[in-house]
Amino acid sequence: MVKLMSAICVLASVSVFAQNPMTEGQQDESWKKIYRASATKQHDLVHTKLDVRFNYDKAYMPGKAWITLHPHFYETDSLHLDAKGMTIEEVALYKNGKTSRLNYAYDSMQLHIKLNKVYKRDEDYTVYISYIAKPNEYKGEGSAAITEAKGLYFINPKGEEAGKPIQVWTQGETEGTSVWCPTIDHPNQKTTQEIAMTVPSKYVSLSNGLLVNQKNNTDGTRTDTWKMSQPHAPYLMFMGIGDYSIVKDSYKGKPVWYYVEPEYKDVARRIFGNTPEMIAFYSRILDLEYPWVKYAQMTARDYVSGAMENTTATLHTDKLQQNARELSDGNQFEAYVAHELFHQWFGDLVTAESWSNLTVNESFANYSEVLWDEYKYGDDKGRETNYNDLQTYINSRSESKDLVRFHYKTQEDMFDAVSYHKGGRILNMLRHEIGDSAFFRSMHLYLTQNKFSTGEAHQLRLAFEAVTGQDLNWFFNQWYFGNSHPKLDISYSNPEAGFTTVTIKQVQEGSKLFRLPVDIDLYVNGQKTRHRVWINGRDDSFRFPVSAAPQWISVDADKILLAEKEDHQSNEAWLYQFKHAANYVDRREALEYAIMHPQNTALQPIISWGLKDPYQGIRSIALKGLAGKEADAATLQQVTAMSKKDASRLNRALAITVIGDQQNAANEAFFLAGLQDSSYSVAGASLAALAEINPTKALSMLPQLKKDARGQLKESIEKISILEKTDADFDSVYNKFKDGSPYDKFTSSFDIIYYLTVVEDMDHFKTALNSVNAFSMQIGPMAPEYREAIVSELRKLKKRKQAAKANKNVLAEQIKLIDQIVK
Repeated sequence: MVKLMSAICVLASVSVFAQNPMTEGQQDESWKKIYRASATKQHDLVHTKLDVRFNYDKAYMPGKAWITLHPHFYETDSLHLDAKGMTIEEVALYKNGKTSRLNYAYDSMQLHIKLNKVYKRDEDYTVYISYIAKPNEYKGEGSAAITEAKGLYFINPKGEEAGKPIQVWTQGETEGTSVWCPTIDHPNQKTTQEIAMTVPSKYVSLSNGLLVNQKNNTDGTRTDTWKMSQPHAPYLMFMGIGDYSIVKDSYKGKPVWYYVEPEYKDVARRIFGNTPEMIAFYSRILDLEYPWVKYAQMTARDYVSGAMENTTATLHTDKLQQNARELSDGNQFEAYVAHELFHQWFGDLVTAESWSNLTVNESFANYSEVLWDEYKYGDDKGRETNYNDLQTYINSRSESKDLVRFHYKTQEDMFDAVSYHKGGRILNMLRHEIGDSAFFRSMHLYLTQNKFSTGEAHQLRLAFEAVTGQDLNWFFNQWYFGNSHPKLDISYSNPEAGFTTVTIKQVQEGSKLFRLPVDIDLYVNGQKTRHRVWINGRDDSFRFPVSAAPQWISVDADKILLAEKEDHQSNEAWLYQFKHAANYVDRREALEYAIMHPQNTALQPIISWGLKDPYQGIRSIALKGLAGKEADAATLQQVTAMSKKDASRLNRALAITVIGDQQNAANEAFFLAGLQDSSYSVAGASLAALAEINPTKALSMLPQLKKDARGQLKESIEKISILEKTDADFDSVYNKFKDGSPYDKFTSSFDIIYYLTVVEDMDHFKTALNSVNAFSMQIGPMAPEYREAIVSELRKLKKRKQAAKANKNVLAEQIKLIDQIVK
């Protein structure tokens, strides 16, 4: 499962304001006393056969199910199946083609069946159930990761929403399959399956496994039968139906197909086309060939998450459907493709036996994004992905949560930055500690030992220990069965008597101390020497012999620690770090340090160097560091060249933004030309920049630009459209900000500032300005970059007011109010 984790966690630093906590006495914390064990297995699923139809008018699915099971160990004469919100019409024992009715009780959540006799261990039997699934009448709780839990979704079933296709699709994780299929809906079950779907003949269908039969019916429908001969978990069962174009690819003779809306048929390979190469890459590093008979990917409207790794049939949000102009900026969702594919091994072939052990699914899929980027696009890209995910975890403020978590309020809570991003970074540390060969061999062993079954963190540890010959309890106890992360304060002493000293303090709250192997590189006279040390205490010092004062000391030399670090090094060391470090993270840390300390003029050359860095990601950070700030002539010349020639169109757009922030009317022709660029990002940045110097001209361009606007261009159009409003619209604009959630305020505060461009009424201006300023001051201590961005926007507002032609006395008073904030 890919979550929209960045969107969920990016505002975590202000999450405290988004909550409305009850008092301590009111909080329901009873769940903290509930141990979330793996589901007890009274029965084992063996095979699931379904025959289903779809009532689009009622959003019902009439179905027939033949479910084969046997007792897991203890003999029994009863069966309990999950079946949520259904109408149960018949329950019977099925044998030799005949049915005999069984007594049952149904409470709208579980179907309790009295069997015809006592069945012994491994004695198979089949129950037949006729039912109607009614997903829209079932009220299940979703989560931040999976926003609904209806299991089966009818999208625009009556065709009443113009421009939206009619689709049907399922979402099984975590326990949604039992809304449309009676089953034992736990991840430690495995079943083969056969699904016959009767669908309108104009649509295509997709399910797990292979399409083994198609039959045209006389009523305008077609029955497609899909067969899955290898066992997998119930939550991975899938059905998808709709008007799709199928673009066919392959890997070693196995079908690799892409299901997209017809509009995207010609660009489907640009979206999904790396899939065969990904399959080959993952098969190679795992030394385990792709284990299934096919691989398909389908998009879905109104999808409730980012993507889902249904076995052989991944479902993606329709956001992946980017047109040619969007793709000119690069495939922004390639990580989704990589992530879900890796799940076909970690999650599908071997499934977490319980949601408490979700890490053995999601941490690996998360880390696969790093592996793919590293392989396909180089070391800098892989390290960038890893670093960004580290920051997502840190900003989520999830220190109190264990990675393997046996206490949670609902299983949906497991889908968070700990299971994904922290877990991925833990794998990165483990890879570094034991080496690539042992790391991938251990993954291979874990998969082969547990294939078509389930796994947990202990089995993972045992596989790594079997390969490496090491006792890794210290690592797993600390990272898998513990919480928090180290916060390190690093300082250096001046060389004395041929030695230099590095002091590393663990300054995280609480009594927990981490045991950390740390590589330290010393650069002396241009030569690097590496030392391995172990941090164990609250305050550790390490002395190293040196022949001269080190030019730079790199603690955590490969930048793999899952930690926050405060590095008290000199200006000279920061400069040396950027100029001589090959590691992406070293260059990024030096660049960001320079950006965050603009008054330290000695460090400012780093920004200029960053603009020239060979990796586009570093150039991007340098450009973002200049956004909203005045730039000198030499820097502007450099940025102007980037706006025309940078290999990354996203960087070209950022460069145009920096130029636009200078609010120089001489650039109008350049911005107008940028509106015609094939990149939405470049066109959007050009429009926003044009509006800073000639809002009337920018507004006149909107009718034409709206005809084809997505991404950054659409955002710029929406922003600039605010300038069409007046003081008469104040209540509706301001109340939307005032009454919004803290999240909404965070995102809409910039719109309010932009709207103030056209506000002339002093009471209106003062009210809105003070409200935005107060909110930004409130969260500024936790999100200083946000406060800085607000101040930058206010400076631009001041310039727009200075160029305005309204009442000069009013403008002067408004400018005075702005100056009181940004001085």
